[in-house]
Amino acid sequence: MTDRVFINAVDIDGTPLSLTVRDGRILAIGAQPPALGEAEVTDLRGHLVLPGFVDGHIHLDKSFVGDRWHPHQPAATLRERLAIEKRELAAAPPMEGRADALIAQAAAFGTVAMRSHVDVDATTGLANLHAVMAAREKWRGIVDIQLVAFPQAGVMSCPGTADLLEAAVREGADVVGGIDPSTLDGDAEGQLDRVFGIADRLGAKIDIHLHEPDMPGIEQLARIAARTKALGLAGRVAVSHAYALGDVEPRAVDEVARRLADAGVAIMTNAPGDRAFPPVLRLRDAGVAVFAGNDNIQDTWWPYGNGDMLQRAMLIGYRSGFYTDAELRVALDMASHAGAAVLGLDGYGLRVGNEATFVALPAPNGAAAVAAAPAPRFLFRKGEPQGEASAFTAGGATRPA
Repeated sequence: MTDRVFINAVDIDGTPLSLTVRDGRILAIGAQPPALGEAEVTDLRGHLVLPGFVDGHIHLDKSFVGDRWHPHQPAATLRERLAIEKRELAAAPPMEGRADALIAQAAAFGTVAMRSHVDVDATTGLANLHAVMAAREKWRGIVDIQLVAFPQAGVMSCPGTADLLEAAVREGADVVGGIDPSTLDGDAEGQLDRVFGIADRLGAKIDIHLHEPDMPGIEQLARIAARTKALGLAGRVAVSHAYALGDVEPRAVDEVARRLADAGVAIMTNAPGDRAFPPVLRLRDAGVAVFAGNDNIQDTWWPYGNGDMLQRAMLIGYRSGFYTDAELRVALDMASHAGAAVLGLDGYGLRVGNEATFVALPAPNGAAAVAAAPAPRFLFRKGEPQGEASAFTAGGATRPA
C-alpha cells in the first residue's frame, strides 16, 4: 500500500510537524518525515493538527437537533422540567433520527468519541436506550459511543428503575448512572448501594450526575470516593457536574480532592453558564482527572449548543479565567486526552502505532485554537481525507518523501 506523508503542519505547541501513515496507522511523527522512497504527499499548509475530540458527557436522546426549533419553556422545579421534557420528546421526530443528526453534527466538528447518557426509568423502560443503540450502530468504526444508563427520574424514588439499570447494562450500556442521591432520591445510601452494586457485579463503569450544592454535595463526593476505593474501582468512576466544588471554600475543595484523587474518581464539567462549577486547575493540581463534555444540546433543558468540543473548551477556558497558553492547553486536554482516558479509549492520540485519525484546523498552536475556536475543520480518518479535507489532496503528487 502507498504510504501517505502529511507535511507542513504544526503541533499543539506550534512546532513543525509531519505525519507518515501506513495502512491507516501512524508510522512516524516528527518535524521531518523519514526517507520512504515513494509516498503520497499531502501539504497541510500550516494547519494545526490535533487528535479527534472526545465529548465526555452528552445526551443523544434529548436533543432536538435534526428537528424544528423548540422555544425554551421555563420550569419552576426539576419534576416540572421532567414533565415538559417527556411531553416535548413525545411530539418530536423519532429519537434514533435525532440522535443520528447530533452525532453527525459533532463528528463534522471533529469529535471521534463520546459518552452519552440515556434516560432509563420505569415509564420509558429501555426504549431510549434501544433507539440510541441503533443510532450508535450506524457510526460504529467512525465515532466511538459509550452509553450510560441514566436514571433521570431517580433510582430509589422511581420504583422499578434500579432493576432497569441492571437490565440496561446487560443489554449493552457500558456505564451505570446515578443522580443526586440525597436531594432527588432522598436515599443516598440506597442509591449508591444499587449503582455500585450493579457496576461491581457486571463490570460496568459509573458516572453519577451530582448537582447537590455546598457541603452536602462535598459530603456526597466523599461517599462516592469511599465506595470507589473500597471496591477497587479506581479509574472507573466519574462524577458529572459536581457543582458543590465551585460553592465551597478552597480548604474544603482540597480535602475532598485528595480523597477523589486517592480513589481514582474523575470529575466532568461543561462550565455551565449560570452556575458555579469545579475549579479545574486546583483539582488537577491535586491529581484529580478532570474532563469535559457538552452536556445538553438544544433540548428542553436549554437552547444552546452545537456539539463542537473545541468551542466547549473555549467556554471552559473563558469561564475559568484561563489566559496563558499553558492554561488554554488544559482546556484542550479536557476535550481530548483527559476524556479519552476516562472513557478508556485504546490507541487514542497522535502517537506512532495509533490510528491516523486527526483534525486539521487553521490555528498556529493549540492555545490559539482554544481561544478562537475556528470553525473550519478538516478531518482525516485512518489517513484518508473526509469531506472537505479532500481539498488538501486535490492535485497532490506521489514523489520521494
